[in-house]
Amino acid sequence: MSTDLAAADWVLRVQDHELRSEVGELTFARAQGYADSGQVRTLVTGPDGAALVGTVTGGRGHVYQTVVRIHDREVLVWSGQCSCPVGQDCKHAVAVLLTARARLRARSSTRSGWEAALAPLLQGGAARGGTAAGHRLGLQVSLTQGPGGRDERTRVGLQPVRPGRSKPWVGQGVGWDELTNRWSRVEVDPRHRALLAQLAALGKSSGFGYFYSSAKELPLGEIGAVAWPVLRQVVEAGVPLVGGRGVADVVLGAGTARAGLDVTRREDGGLLVRARVEDLDGPGDADTGPDVHAGPHADNDQEPQADRDPDSDVSPGHEVFFVGRPAHGLGRLDASGRLTLLPLTEPVPDVVVALLESGRTMEVPADDVPRFLTTYYPALARQVRLTSSDGSVVTPTDRPPRLRLEITPEAGHVLHLRWTFAYAVPAVTGSQEVAVVGLGPGQDDPVRDDRAEEQALAAVLPLLEDTPGLVDHGRAGAHPLRPRALLTGIGTARFATEVLPRLEESDQLDVLVHGDLATYEEADEAPVVHLRTTEAEEGDWFDLRVQVLVGETEIPFDQLFAALSLGQDELLLESGLWLRLDQPELRDLRRLIEEARELADDDGEEDPARVRLSPYQAGLWEELVELGVVHDQEGRWRERVDSLLALGDGDRGLVQAPAALEATLRPYQLAGYRWLAGLWDAGLGGILADDMGLGKTLQALATVVRAEDRGDLAGGPVLVVAPTSVVGAWAEQAARFAPHLRTTTITATRRRRGADLASAVGGADLVITSYTLLRLEAEAYRALPWSAAILDEAQVVKNRRSATYQAVRRLGADRTVAMTGTPMENTLMDLWSMTSLASPGLFSRPETFTERYRKPIESGEAPLALDRLRQRIRPFMLRRTKAEVAADLPDKIEQTLGIELHPAHRRVYDQHLQRERQRVLGLLADLDKNRIAIFRSLTLLRQLALDPALVDEEHAGLARSAKITALLEQLTEVAAEGHRALVFSSFTGYLSRVRIALEEAGIGYAYLDGRTRDRAARIAAFREGDVPVFLISLKAGGVGLTLTEADYVYVLDPWWNPAAEAQAVDRTHRIGQHRTVHVYRMVSSGTIEEKVVALQERKRRLFSTVVDSGEFAAGTVTAADIRGLVEG
Repeated sequence: MSTDLAAADWVLRVQDHELRSEVGELTFARAQGYADSGQVRTLVTGPDGAALVGTVTGGRGHVYQTVVRIHDREVLVWSGQCSCPVGQDCKHAVAVLLTARARLRARSSTRSGWEAALAPLLQGGAARGGTAAGHRLGLQVSLTQGPGGRDERTRVGLQPVRPGRSKPWVGQGVGWDELTNRWSRVEVDPRHRALLAQLAALGKSSGFGYFYSSAKELPLGEIGAVAWPVLRQVVEAGVPLVGGRGVADVVLGAGTARAGLDVTRREDGGLLVRARVEDLDGPGDADTGPDVHAGPHADNDQEPQADRDPDSDVSPGHEVFFVGRPAHGLGRLDASGRLTLLPLTEPVPDVVVALLESGRTMEVPADDVPRFLTTYYPALARQVRLTSSDGSVVTPTDRPPRLRLEITPEAGHVLHLRWTFAYAVPAVTGSQEVAVVGLGPGQDDPVRDDRAEEQALAAVLPLLEDTPGLVDHGRAGAHPLRPRALLTGIGTARFATEVLPRLEESDQLDVLVHGDLATYEEADEAPVVHLRTTEAEEGDWFDLRVQVLVGETEIPFDQLFAALSLGQDELLLESGLWLRLDQPELRDLRRLIEEARELADDDGEEDPARVRLSPYQAGLWEELVELGVVHDQEGRWRERVDSLLALGDGDRGLVQAPAALEATLRPYQLAGYRWLAGLWDAGLGGILADDMGLGKTLQALATVVRAEDRGDLAGGPVLVVAPTSVVGAWAEQAARFAPHLRTTTITATRRRRGADLASAVGGADLVITSYTLLRLEAEAYRALPWSAAILDEAQVVKNRRSATYQAVRRLGADRTVAMTGTPMENTLMDLWSMTSLASPGLFSRPETFTERYRKPIESGEAPLALDRLRQRIRPFMLRRTKAEVAADLPDKIEQTLGIELHPAHRRVYDQHLQRERQRVLGLLADLDKNRIAIFRSLTLLRQLALDPALVDEEHAGLARSAKITALLEQLTEVAAEGHRALVFSSFTGYLSRVRIALEEAGIGYAYLDGRTRDRAARIAAFREGDVPVFLISLKAGGVGLTLTEADYVYVLDPWWNPAAEAQAVDRTHRIGQHRTVHVYRMVSSGTIEEKVVALQERKRRLFSTVVDSGEFAAGTVTAADIRGLVEG
């Protein structure tokens, strides 16, 4: 080894842009930095300059041994190995190259001018015969005879070559591996390289297993027909085709060739069958077709091919041979060694290849001609072109099998279908007969053409997909079209009217009908629903008659309703007329009829076309009218329905407030009174659902006063049922606004009052009692006649399974009005309970209501169900919110105050949370069974969020509740500024702790819970201004109080039911309030209270959706809700 690098002068031709391309910009930049900073410490080379050996110092002081070798000095193919982790072609190898080049350039700068100028000539410059873009390439074509045995076919080999020095063309340096290796440094024309690389890629993808980088020749036959277009592009790009082994000259024919069999008749009646090749772009056979030279080729006076063995005498055995197996190309070699290559228009079977290459003619004796024509000819005709060049043989028409459908009708709208194929089969005389075969694989039957059958079936199948029973994609190993099928009923009608006309118009098959096919017709007019009403014999019911006509044809209602109930999409009449049932008006008709029958408990068996309605179904009748034409409408029915529908529009402007009422009704109260009066006159009940604090009591009293003035109370008094805490307020307002009414208040049971109920009521116009007393003496109340029942705070009886609900339901009043600001607190079943008491004919059983309304609405899956529900209840429920009607009511400002727990409090809460969470999650598997236990755990967590001492007194000295501390700060300021405050909690134990804190702070207060005896005195003390704070338990003071003296409200713990919480807040935000009301909800951060607030919001949205309208959101308390309360 020597430090004299002169022998490695090849590095002078290494260009920076080539290095960047080969190793990347980043590696090159780092290598250049190493070279410039002298980190190549030693650099030597051998006598031939083929290797550069250096030591390079790395970035962290590591020393690496690096060797760079030149593999081809002409095309600069080099590689680098290094002891660094990269291993090869790394930055250290490139640094060695750059350092060697720099040293040689420094040495060459000392040469004289003439020597430096001529030095490149000694280094070879560009390849001889090359261009600025690189060497020009050629494609050498060689022929090789097969090795014998199974495949003796001539093979065509392709090899890239370039101009040589001692030979015209050489393969060195431009083999398939160099052209396809992206690291190759061979300099060739880029377009030539790209095209030949594409040809090589086709060879690899064709399954040519032994063609890898080591193969010299690419076998054209193995690539397949895809090679010919690329080969054409190669020639057109200027790459010459060069003769190789066994070839003097090569041309690529301008056109294509086609091979087939020619059949002629001998004089003795036998047949001659020979192979024939046609050049489609030439005037005759392939050997006379025009040729196109594909470019310059080797001089025949020289050795034309690379690496040719001069002693070889290999030559093809035939002038014409096929390329590939199956054949996709044709080669023709003339006597001069000139090879013409042509692609075939289609693959050629081996039998034709064998006949053509052997030059033989096949003879068919006269006795075998019929068997040849009927057995072998059909199979041959599907694989190769058959002709008779002299016209001596009349061959059968080349006609594909014909798909055939045979239809056999039967009575009762029944059709039998059978699918077959008809084949044209040649006879001995040359005429054609028809063979009929069923569906299914041909099983090597030479007459059958499975491919043509598949094509025929595939063309027809899309027309049949929508007809049930005709197509079965699950038939293993068989076509999905059923060979035989049976259609009945509407299937027959739809097939005859929709499918059969398209099949008859199709040119893909023949349709044969055996017998008479009935005339089927789809109704082209929309069905018209006709309605008639008559008064029924029983009570307030009316009979509704329904008739459906399509044009002049009446549709039997029993058949129509049965089809609709079964969910059928069509109905077929005996006449052949059929109509689609997937029309909105028919679906709605079915739904409305089912709902009406459920309400009337009528299954329709006695008279299918009759439906019974009650006046409470005015909304349902309104929907029916929208569907059809009303012919005869009984007068009393029309009058009652019209008046009820007008209630929803407030169209009772002529009804004036009674003069005996000692109050002035606000405009919205006057409208509410008129609505109640309309219901009274119709003998019906309803729900007055005005927002809390809008004066529902006054509107009801006005209605009672009007009834008394008109003498409507002769049949019995009006009974008011209210929570115990509200009974006194009712008596007070009755005395104030209607003092002339004879009012009796029932405050005790018979044992305590000493008289039966009838004696206690006496001749009263208005009787006021509590839900508790009504429940305890249900039979006594039921025994008395009541002109009306008014249920105040009717949400109290929402539980339909409770004894109080049952007592109200059986009361027997002529009409019932439910009054509540929250007609729905938790789920839609609350609303059902209200309507079942006030409008008992409006909805049917709770199970039906659940399926028809509750589940679809609360799941959000059926928005139309919500619209129908609103339409049903519209005449029987009136609701106005404060925002809508009480413009003079001051603002209500609500705010949530997050309270951080004391650290000691937090530790206790988190410990219990983990235990209760596991317990609740374990119980959720059976929510209904474990509901009480689950809510006991949740209540425990709510108490812990307030004060651990509520759960266990041992925590009493832990720390004062952070919420009480925050409340005291608020109340001190409120009282100092002259404001008054209501403080609500669900837990009386917690209110007791607030009382102690207020006493310690010197803040006066009043207190009210369910055990308070002197309730009125406590309320009066607050109203008269004796104390600034009123502590109230949520249940005891949530209803029946008017405390407009307060303008601050504090809710210490959120309740599950947002409606109950809102009831409490609205004790002060109601008519009579003149100051802005501030509401503070105090929520312990990071506790179950935050989850309860989120649950409240969902329930508020449900209430808004159904009662106040607005966007829908689900709101029932589910297992998922409970899981959310204790998880996360």
